[in-house]
Amino acid sequence: MAKIFCVANQKGGVGKTTTTVNLAAGLAKVGQRVLMVDLDPQGNATMGSGIEKRKLELSVYDVLLESASVAEVRVQGDKLVAAGCSYDILGANRELAGAEVELVDLERREKRLKRALAEVEKDYDFILIDCPPSLSMLTLNGLCCAHGVIVPMQCEYFALEGLTDLVNTIKQVHANLNRDLAIIGLLRVMFDPRITLQQQVSEQLKAHFGDKVFNTVIPRNVRLAEAPSYGVPGVVFDPSSKGAQAFVAFAQEMVERMTIFK
Repeated sequence: MAKIFCVANQKGGVGKTTTTVNLAAGLAKVGQRVLMVDLDPQGNATMGSGIEKRKLELSVYDVLLESASVAEVRVQGDKLVAAGCSYDILGANRELAGAEVELVDLERREKRLKRALAEVEKDYDFILIDCPPSLSMLTLNGLCCAHGVIVPMQCEYFALEGLTDLVNTIKQVHANLNRDLAIIGLLRVMFDPRITLQQQVSEQLKAHFGDKVFNTVIPRNVRLAEAPSYGVPGVVFDPSSKGAQAFVAFAQEMVERMTIFK
């Protein structure tokens, strides 16, 4: 059965989408079967996986409104297939913004993604969900079906404040909607060891959260930033770059950590 993880942080611009697509590609590279779910109406994870969001005939919007199944909606990016890092994608586009309004009056609105993914759980080792930065009905659908949350964060002061909000949200969802939900780990991203403040915040994180902080650190890397414009994750765009190698190492660490769930 697949392990389902949300990549979430209520602070914007912390690398959630970069983390989701590169972790998906990294897991595929080390032999895992992966489904990536794009729950952000901007569709950046879809585009970053080589799928043209404007040409999608079906999207995660149709899955949430139960007009199509995951098996009918999932697609693969040709560039990823050619690179040997292929994973399935539930794509998103601007239609998804309308789902917020349409879900409000529907029954079991926060559990729709969970029911849809239950039909395909056996097809995958990992299901990764890219959540929007706000606590919306879309994010709630992701949190309600996840076994845990991966939190990418920069080692800066304001990131710590955003983390407090996210921890409180996770506690509320855990108490009321999903007893399986927990923080799996904090991933330090865009890390520059030359900046003293970042080193200090990193040490604070490790002191407070202990083994909840992933050992892998993702460095600030221009190749990761360039990759989306080519429609591929950084792991595929430049496999030799420090950022790509760090994400493959992170994928391996995730696989190793999964032993604690068995």
